[in-house]
Amino acid sequence: MYTIVVYDTAAERNPAILRTCRQYLHHVQRSVFEGELSPAQLKRFRAAVEAGIDRSYDSVLVYTFPPGTTAVRQDWGVPQNAPDTIL
Repeated sequence: MYTIVVYDTAAERNPAILRTCRQYLHHVQRSVFEGELSPAQLKRFRAAVEAGIDRSYDSVLVYTFPPGTTAVRQDWGVPQNAPDTIL
């Protein structure tokens, strides 16, 4: 399923969350990632992220689009490169 992740974490946890996100998704902006994840990958990704955040302070938003639906991306302002395939 197509997945978009946006996070806002304390500065000391940013590098770890960034590394985790890069393992699974395409980095499109400072704290924004997108890409295709299987249900199993999403489960592993969630466990890795939740292990690295402080749930009383940090925020991670995950948007998933069911198979068969298409997310439409629009770039306003400085265009970002379209994500390449990770795998």
